[in-house]
Parts: sequence; structure tokens; C-alpha cells
Amino acid sequence: MEDAQPTNRPDGPARVIFCVVGTRPECVKMAPVIAALRQQSWAQVRVISTGQHRELVAQTLGIFGITPDMDLDLMEADQTLASLTARILTRLDPLLAAFKPDLVLAQGDTTTVMATGLASFYRQIPFGHVEAGLRTHDLRKPFPEEFNRVVAGHLASIHFAPAAGAKEHLLRQGAPEATVHITGNTGIDALLQMAARPGPAPAYPRNPAARLIVLTAHRRENFGAPLRNICAAVTTLHARFPDLEFVFPVHPNPNVRDVVQPLLSPLARVHLIEPVDHLTMTGLLRRCHFIMTDSGGLQEEGPALGKPVLVLRSETERPEGVQAGMAILVGTDTEAIVTEASRLLEDTAHHARIAQVTSPYGDGQAAQRIALLCGALLGAA
Repeated sequence: MEDAQPTNRPDGPARVIFCVVGTRPECVKMAPVIAALRQQSWAQVRVISTGQHRELVAQTLGIFGITPDMDLDLMEADQTLASLTARILTRLDPLLAAFKPDLVLAQGDTTTVMATGLASFYRQIPFGHVEAGLRTHDLRKPFPEEFNRVVAGHLASIHFAPAAGAKEHLLRQGAPEATVHITGNTGIDALLQMAARPGPAPAYPRNPAARLIVLTAHRRENFGAPLRNICAAVTTLHARFPDLEFVFPVHPNPNVRDVVQPLLSPLARVHLIEPVDHLTMTGLLRRCHFIMTDSGGLQEEGPALGKPVLVLRSETERPEGVQAGMAILVGTDTEAIVTEASRLLEDTAHHARIAQVTSPYGDGQAAQRIALLCGALLGAA
């Protein structure tokens, strides 16, 4: 970790803003915000990585041309949520004391976000929550994400809600209306930026005539039997449709890797790969026939690219895609997954109806709105 030595603040109206990230999805969705803030003459931005997913953070930020200013280096094997939370608080607090930022920003619903909000609260530093207000209203689903975002909602001084439903959740929770702003989702900003960049040709499918399914699964709620059910569905689909290929970037968590590898690696047309950078993933999404995922980000990115999404969860805090008919909440029952996937593969009219290039999650300008709102909050813009 870089030594926590304060720097002299620049003369004039500049404000110091900490942007804290810990996981790959946070990096994807914070990168446009960091870039937008760096375009503001009044903002001095410092990027803090907690190291919750250290290698993935470095890989992802690098695609956007961002290097963390400080790395808390918190990742430990088999870490518990309690120990991670404690280490974030004890490592971040000295930086807040030394640099005295005017505002701290974090995105989403991870332990990094919750602990960052709490550390900021203890230091009485304004905390801004990006992608605020998502809710399932069940603290155990997803676990611990629902708890993290509820806590962040109570700690934030300013909330950047991606959609009207998220704003309503925050108002019902008691957030003052003047602090809640609908900005759209910064993940769409990042996706559109990547889609506009030239990238390598997708390495999958190996057979150009094959239909490709992008698959991801990493949620704690899906550890164990649910993940084995997902793998069983993939096995059935692999046998039923000889023209299918799957690409599965496998999360490094042993609870995922140790289940997936023995069950799916024997299948010739299931490609288990290391996590890929955002530019490569965007290329895979554009090439695929549809997506199977428990990821929140892919639930947003699929509709923006006209790709149907089978959501491998029993509920979602992103209902807009389901309500618009672009995503199907299928859960983790093997038979249900096979049934819905088979329908997308066999019923071309059904697939075409879902594959609408219309995103309910934003227009690609969320980060600019957030930067302007931060300036207004700090009296700098």
C-alpha cells in the first residue's frame, strides 16, 4: 500500500474525491465516473483499490487506462466477511484521516462499498453511493449484497440511482428526496465505450457456425447445490444441441472453481476460461446467442446489446429487464433452465421478440450526470 501521506490541496476550488473500488464489476462501473470527474477542473481524484479482487481490479482498470493511486492489498485466501470488513475499515481509516477528502464515492453492493460508507461516516466525510437503491427486500438474497446496499443507503449523503424504481426504494427507506438523483447506470456508459473500441476477434465459438452461450455464475447464494444444478443444465443442453458452444469465465473463488471444473471440463464444447477483461467480454456478448448468468452487470449489458438473458436467480434487484421482456428469471432448477434455454434455441420467433436492442438501464451519460451532481454537492460546479 502506498504510504498514507497527505498532499497539499491545490489552490482555488479544487476538491479531493476518493473513488474506492474492490471488485471487477465495481471497476467497470466506476471507470466512467473516474474519467468524468478527471475532466472537471475542480476535482482532484484519487483511486483507492481495496484489493478485494486484486488481479481482476488491475486488469479491468487497465483496460480503461486507470491505475489505482493506492492499493490496500486486503485479499487473503478463505477470508471471512467479518475479517474483510475489519481490514477495510482499519486500512481505509488512516487514508481518510490523512487526506481528508471532500467526498468519497463507491459503487454497488459489495463489502468494499458497505465498509467504505461506514469508514466515511465515522470520519464525517460525505459518502456518495453509485448505483444506489437496488433492492430484493430479502437480506439473504443476494447475501451479503442486499445487506451491504441497505446499509450504504443509510450512510450515503448523495444517492445516484440508476432508475426510477431504485429512487422509490430509497425514498421508502427514508432518504431525503433532495439527496436522490436518477442518473442511469454507469455500466451502460462502460459498455458503450467498449463496444465503440476495436477489439480482438472473439476466440469463441471455435466453430464459426455454432451458437454461443455466455455463462457466468459466482453469487454466494448459488454456491453448492444451485451451482451443481446449473452445471447439470449445461450438461443436458450440451448433449441435446450439438451446434452449441458455451464460454464460461470461471470466477477464481474456490467455491465456484472447485465445483465447475470437474463437472464441466470433460465437455468438449464447454470452454472454461479465466476471467476476461471488459473489452474481450463485450466482444463475446456481441457474438453470443444468449446469456445465462447470476451477474447483475450482465443483466444490464445483455439488453443493451440485444441479447436475451436467462437470470440464474430466484429474484433480481434489476426488474426493469424482466418487466420489459428482455430477461427471464429462471432460477437454478435444472429442468427450468433447460426448458427456457431450449425454447430460446428452438423457437426463433421467441428469441427474436426478446432480442430487442432497447436498454431500460441508461443512455450512456450517467457518469457525466454524476460528475455534475458531485460538483453541485461540493459547491464547485
